[in-house]
Amino acid sequence: MSRRHRLLVIALVVVLIPAGILWEITRRSTAAPAAEPGRAGAGRGDRTIPVRVAPVRQGPMAVTVDALGTVTARNTAVVRARVDGLLLRVPFREGDTAKVGQLLAEIDPKPFEVAVEQARGQLARDQAQLDNARIDLTRYRGLLKQDSIAKQQVDDQEALVRQLQGTVQLDRALLDNAQLQLSYTRVTAPIAGRLGLRQVDAGNQVRTSDTNGIVTITETQPIDVVFAVPADRLPTILDRLRSGATLTADAYDREGKTLLASGRLASVDNQIDPTTGTIKIKAEFANQDQRLFPNQFVNVRLVVDTLADATLIPAAALQRGAPGIFVYVVQNGGEGVKPQVTLRVVTPGPGDGDAVTIAQGLQPGEQVVIDGADKLRDGMAVEVAADRPVAGAGDSTRADPSRPARAGGGHRRHAAENTAQPAP
Repeated sequence: MSRRHRLLVIALVVVLIPAGILWEITRRSTAAPAAEPGRAGAGRGDRTIPVRVAPVRQGPMAVTVDALGTVTARNTAVVRARVDGLLLRVPFREGDTAKVGQLLAEIDPKPFEVAVEQARGQLARDQAQLDNARIDLTRYRGLLKQDSIAKQQVDDQEALVRQLQGTVQLDRALLDNAQLQLSYTRVTAPIAGRLGLRQVDAGNQVRTSDTNGIVTITETQPIDVVFAVPADRLPTILDRLRSGATLTADAYDREGKTLLASGRLASVDNQIDPTTGTIKIKAEFANQDQRLFPNQFVNVRLVVDTLADATLIPAAALQRGAPGIFVYVVQNGGEGVKPQVTLRVVTPGPGDGDAVTIAQGLQPGEQVVIDGADKLRDGMAVEVAADRPVAGAGDSTRADPSRPARAGGGHRRHAAENTAQPAP
């Protein structure tokens, strides 16, 4: 076979094989029965979709704001030596709670005791000179009345008395200062609080210029937590505070699962941060069990308000699509007729992660689909599966202000708010 004939055969094969495949696909598509138009779930036959449902309930719902907060001590004091000297002893235990005025360190007092004695001796000497000058002044005044001495001599003696009075006053101040320096050799706690780690040991020379000081005291009972909330929540918070309401705040661990402490909102900052659109808020905690430590990161849940009789559904029932935010409501078809689902557009409100409130679109007692909704269409027949415990369904849809949001939820974002937007 010549080269020309071989090329012709190869070209025919390349053209005929795709053409045959295309013809087979067309033949099969025309042979398939067409779906019945207008029928729900076209192409699905009479097959029903198994779903799980939960009832629409009515109950209280806490309107909360979740944020990442930092624990801050009410007061912090770095205890430093106020005089230079040899540190004799440090009579405290690290981690203990100190009271105001408790002895924390003692500096060698001997040099300061000597200074006190010197000041006291100088005062006694000058006081004696003053007493003698006053006696002389009295004598000179008597002689002046007898015209025995010149008035200039009396004036000089009066000036000497005034000079010695100033000297004695200065000596008293120096004595007081020496006694004050002596008192500084006993280093006491300026505030009550938890003692940190000792920064210097006995036997070392301490100075007033030491940066680390001797020990740091932090007031942890009560203790504060500072966190930021979105600025659009500020009016609601301020209205509640002006009405005299006490807004509760709960502190959870980093995972948002373990409740560490419960407290109350203490104060609101005076300006909004324009870079983040948030405002700082401070909450106060009694911290009796010392579970909160300064500079600790915690997840804070601030209860802004409580809705008394809210319409509640599991958050899993909410769907999003072209109609908007909707749910599938199960309608019983009567005896011998399978239940069907109806697509219902709803208006969601605040939620707590597991449950969400519905402002419009549902009534208590209706059944909504919580599992299997991805296969549903409006009007399809469904088969309701046997009831099983469902997160966010049943009584668990009732709000519990002490329950944290799901781990890894709104707590992962700085100043995240679970209730400001409709639940997903």
